[in-house]
Amino acid sequence: MKTILAFVKKYWITFCIFLSLVLLYVYVTSKKLVNPYLFPSTDAIKKAFIENRHMMWGNMLASFKLLIPSIILSLLAALLLGTLMGINKRIREILHPVIYAFSVIPSILLSPFVLLLAPTLFSASVFLIVYNIVWATLFATITGIMTIDKRYLDKAATLELYGFKRFTKVILPAASPSILAGFVNSLRSSFVMLVYAEMYGAGEGMGYFVKKYAELGIFANTWVGFVFMVVILVIVMQFFEQLKKYLLKWTIE
Repeated sequence: MKTILAFVKKYWITFCIFLSLVLLYVYVTSKKLVNPYLFPSTDAIKKAFIENRHMMWGNMLASFKLLIPSIILSLLAALLLGTLMGINKRIREILHPVIYAFSVIPSILLSPFVLLLAPTLFSASVFLIVYNIVWATLFATITGIMTIDKRYLDKAATLELYGFKRFTKVILPAASPSILAGFVNSLRSSFVMLVYAEMYGAGEGMGYFVKKYAELGIFANTWVGFVFMVVILVIVMQFFEQLKKYLLKWTIE
């Protein structure tokens, strides 16, 4: 009960803001203050959701099948390369200009080439998502390792911690606040690229659902897909935010 009361106390203003937005939409659509073709009534949206609810969950699973391996690959690449560059100054001096040059190229500009050269649409979509989100985690990893207090490394040497044990027991925990912050920020970019990949290079998924019905002019379904996608992505982001807080509970908030 205390947990529920604390949650309500913390987010009641946020809830009121969202409720106000919903009531505003109900008002402007019921009074026909906006184009009813582009902004259907809430009854029409509710009916569209009931009719397409099974398809919506299927599209969500399809999106996760694309998003989850992309996130895992980007995280592994960022940790491996970021650790190497963070620890070794010479490697960092050589690779940092190259990494920076590639990081400023928008993945959307590469999409025509990737879609033509990749063996499958799935692999092309995974590549574009990984390319779009790996940089934030990579630079956060480099920065986090570079800024580790030297006293931690000296104590690790005193305790004769080297190699993999030194990495898992000292370097990774010390750099984890920076790494997790970069990772959570990169997740926001992953959703943007996920929607783009599904809209232009996939035959299923939440982004594909929105694009399909927008092109067909069935905007009740489009609104259903849009709202459903936003809710799912907010839930995913909150999950990772809570996971970050749990993993960093030893730090000062």
